[in-house]
Amino acid sequence: MKTKICGITSYIDAMSAIDAGADALGFVFYEKSPRYISPSDAQAIISKLPPFVEKVGLFVNADAQVINSYMQESGCTLAQIHFEAEDALFKQLFVPYIKVIRAKDAQDILAFSDEYRLIDAYCESYGGAGKRLNIEWFNGVDCSKIILAGGLDASNVASLKKYGFYGADVSSGVEISHGKKDAKKVREFIANAH
Repeated sequence: MKTKICGITSYIDAMSAIDAGADALGFVFYEKSPRYISPSDAQAIISKLPPFVEKVGLFVNADAQVINSYMQESGCTLAQIHFEAEDALFKQLFVPYIKVIRAKDAQDILAFSDEYRLIDAYCESYGGAGKRLNIEWFNGVDCSKIILAGGLDASNVASLKKYGFYGADVSSGVEISHGKKDAKKVREFIANAH
């Protein structure tokens, strides 16, 4: 199972996640988030990172021009679209992207089943609430293109293996405080996911 450590705000946290074996790092370009980072601050971190690590820019209610601009400025390699966007927006993006499904019920997880997608628990705010999905919704579902997020930590990520998820995404489950990662929790999360 691939792992993404989201809400990166410092070079030290980025490198400790990479050293622990993270496949991807997430940078939150949503100003209302306590984990917000500016594209220029993200670029200062990303420019020093080793190759072969996916750098994911997270967007909420942004238009295509902003997404393209922030992705170019920051050096992120994949846009994570956290809102219900029209097809027209995706057609205007110059960068690879992944859609996020904020699931309210079991039917929601079947959306975009032919695409790789991230599935998170629905909550009024966007991301970082640590709310967990009903894992039973995934019984009998092909999870090979799903990255699961929401309420994950080192103690429960290993229980996901039997479902065959493509990946697991964590933010608050490996933090000391908003935007500050706990290197020990990050290591344990990735080890248990693998």
